[in-house]
Amino acid sequence: QVQLVESGGRLVQPGGSLTLSCTTPRDFLDSYAITWLRQVPGKEREAVLCLSLSNSSTTYGRTTYLDSVKGRFIAARDHVTVYLRMDRLKPEDTAVYYCATDLGDSCSNSGSTDRFKIWGQGTQVTVSS
Repeated sequence: QVQLVESGGRLVQPGGSLTLSCTTPRDFLDSYAITWLRQVPGKEREAVLCLSLSNSSTTYGRTTYLDSVKGRFIAARDHVTVYLRMDRLKPEDTAVYYCATDLGDSCSNSGSTDRFKIWGQGTQVTVSS
């Protein structure tokens, strides 16, 4: 059974930075893309960004779904973990953050959340003074 585990969420002040982690099974990231999503209180889950393998030995495939996080959020990875680096955090970034996969090997252009088959349990990020 594939298990995705998010961690790193905490309280952070506006303007601060935070890095979340999504731990995956060994060799999982060699085959599948990972998408970060979030759920703001009272709202539906929304896709944030995606990271996948690419044809380049030095770059990854990337898609950012939310204009509000462009230039502030970026994903990175090692062999078993996908990271979400968040900078210049705002109160409206407060949400439960999830990692998920649709079992595809590349990032979709669609920000739809219906396609994801495996989800982590989420980690709470609170941006407040």
